[in-house]
Amino acid sequence: MKHAHSRYCAAFLLLAALLVVFLVWNICAGSVSMSPGELMRILSGQEKGGTNSNIVWNIRLPRILAAILLGGALSVSGFLLQTFFANPIAGPFVLGISSGAKLAVSLAMIFLLSRGLTADSLVLILAAFLGAMLSMGFILLISQKVKKMSMLVICGVMIGYICSAVTDFVVTFADDSNIVNLHNWSLGSFSGMSWSNVKVMFLVVTATLILTFLLSKPIGAYQMGEVYAQNMGVNIPLFRVLLILLSSVLSACVTAFAGPISFVGIAVPHLIKSLFKTARPILIIPACFLGGAVFCLFCDLIARTVFAPTELSISTITAVFGAPVVIYMMIRQKGKAM
Repeated sequence: MKHAHSRYCAAFLLLAALLVVFLVWNICAGSVSMSPGELMRILSGQEKGGTNSNIVWNIRLPRILAAILLGGALSVSGFLLQTFFANPIAGPFVLGISSGAKLAVSLAMIFLLSRGLTADSLVLILAAFLGAMLSMGFILLISQKVKKMSMLVICGVMIGYICSAVTDFVVTFADDSNIVNLHNWSLGSFSGMSWSNVKVMFLVVTATLILTFLLSKPIGAYQMGEVYAQNMGVNIPLFRVLLILLSSVLSACVTAFAGPISFVGIAVPHLIKSLFKTARPILIIPACFLGGAVFCLFCDLIARTVFAPTELSISTITAVFGAPVVIYMMIRQKGKAM
């Protein structure tokens, strides 16, 4: 027990240290680089009004905080879906939930922009939530007919392709100005974040995470099986609805602000469980948030700097590092099945 406690403390310290390192690195690195000393002067208010100060406060800090919040939200969303389906390869991107949210947000953006209206953050989150719930509804209907998780994943991928095809069809007939906005957003990126965006996503993600953390005990019981959870007094139908709603809100918030981001929701929870050597929700939920934040900060750093001034989409980088983890998980599961 003492050894496990030490391992948990060391793992949290590692994640916190990585978060600080990548946070500072992300602020300092870019087309306009600056030293940690200069950064400290800017953050402490000793250096005001300059170009570097404007870059830090109005461009880089909102983007970095968005990557932390949305990366953590996506990871926790993946953990909830893996708990719901009792399979480690379930995730919002693979099951087509992100694609459903993407379709709904695209339709909302085109409708508003074509009428000269701005797409409000809350409107986009609501649209993404409705799209995510629609895709989740199809997945749940299919899950009642299909018992194998591999078939369910394939169906989720197909739903994702259908939603992406419809999105592309809609974008084709949109105005040129709308297409530019949609194209940049649909590739997945943390760029263009404002403090108002960060405020809204902070409120949504924080409230949802608190509710998720309060469900730690029922989630732990549910991991032991539905019969065990019922014996522990868990209302299974209500609990399953709460899992769906919470995971959909988190993934919808990510899609509304940053577009679809791949593999974070699958890869990070698996890496966190491997690091902690446990699946206890009271530990894994905050650890998944930290892990998702670190993973997205790392990927965003690469997306911004490796081919600067050209910026890669965040999904391109998350796929490069996340897909091998998913492949390894599937191979290991196949080996256990044999």
